[in-house]
Amino acid sequence: MNLPPGFRFFPTDEELVVHFLHRKASLLPCHPDVIPDLDLYHYDPWDLPGKALGEGRQWYFYSRKTQERVTSNGYWGSMGMDEPIYTSSTHKKVGIKKYLTFYLGDSQTNWIMQEYSLPDSSSSSSRSSKRSSRASSSSHKPVSTLFCFISLKLSALT
Repeated sequence: MNLPPGFRFFPTDEELVVHFLHRKASLLPCHPDVIPDLDLYHYDPWDLPGKALGEGRQWYFYSRKTQERVTSNGYWGSMGMDEPIYTSSTHKKVGIKKYLTFYLGDSQTNWIMQEYSLPDSSSSSSRSSKRSSRASSSSHKPVSTLFCFISLKLSALT
């Protein structure tokens, strides 16, 4: 990938969901195409550097949403409540952010994950999916939460 000197990828939560995750789930192209698809849970976090564009200790990936967050050497455990993500202009809920930490056995590590997903489509999208089913199959319908947007960073937690 050829990016200009000084390029930094530092999006807000809203930008991640609206301009990347939503487009990806809708099968629309994302520009610039800087975030790779990776079956994230086949890798331990220390194996991720070099698999994505990133600086220092942060990497971004698209991954399939799964209940099993287990790797070969540990697992990702949830850290509290999910956070809704709202647009700054209309205050519409556009995503959900979940924090997870990586465990080796019973020991919590310093690896932190921010998992971004689209809101549950069971209520609001069920009406639109009925309308969409009448529409042409070539229309860009969102793939209901098949993708999670993942941000990994090494934290200085002790």
